[in-house]
Amino acid sequence: MKTDVAASESKRLRRKIELVLPELIGASRRLVDDPRIAELYPEYLFTLHCVIRASVPLMEAAREQARKLAKEDPVCEILAPYLDEHIPEEREHDDWLLEDLELLGEDRSSVSVRPPSPTVAAAVGAQYYWILHYHPVALLGYIALLEGYPPSIELVDELVDRTGHNRGAFRTLIAHAELDPGHRDELDAVLDRLPVTREQSTAMGLSAIYSVQTLARAIDELRDGFAEPE
Repeated sequence: MKTDVAASESKRLRRKIELVLPELIGASRRLVDDPRIAELYPEYLFTLHCVIRASVPLMEAAREQARKLAKEDPVCEILAPYLDEHIPEEREHDDWLLEDLELLGEDRSSVSVRPPSPTVAAAVGAQYYWILHYHPVALLGYIALLEGYPPSIELVDELVDRTGHNRGAFRTLIAHAELDPGHRDELDAVLDRLPVTREQSTAMGLSAIYSVQTLARAIDELRDGFAEPE
């Protein structure tokens, strides 16, 4: 069954995200306002790295599934070329975070050996389930969240001021503030071309909503579990 045509698919998805987005905004605000933000910021970058290093592998998994289905699936016929173009745009963003952490005195080799939190693993792992066991289009809900609501330059300025850290350690946040609005527009254009079913539209919304909830929880857990160095 096809979705209704009262609103574009991109608008439908954004409306779903924005119903729960205050949960993620609130967690981010609590982090920024925490008096320990200077010490918490490297931990935040580590958490962000755990998320972003999975971005390209997730999209590659979705592209592989889409290519398998493309001959008989008009959604995948559009999805696979979109991922072909978007994957190169996201490569090496995890390396940017490692460089930011190095400026803060962190050893990049220590990042790869630290286990990600179960909450981050759940946020990413759910996407693999939807890709492999439902339909790869579900990943677009996750992408719509991550690229549709980047930190503002004003927020980055506030973080620089509150932490006292070198502005160079905010390269990744600044880059995403500048790049993601264009990526959002590209994704919205693709969403509005996809002949998704109502069920597929629902899956994208579930993916996005679950991502909001788990990433908000990951930020709060970061704060709650942080032990200041003695």
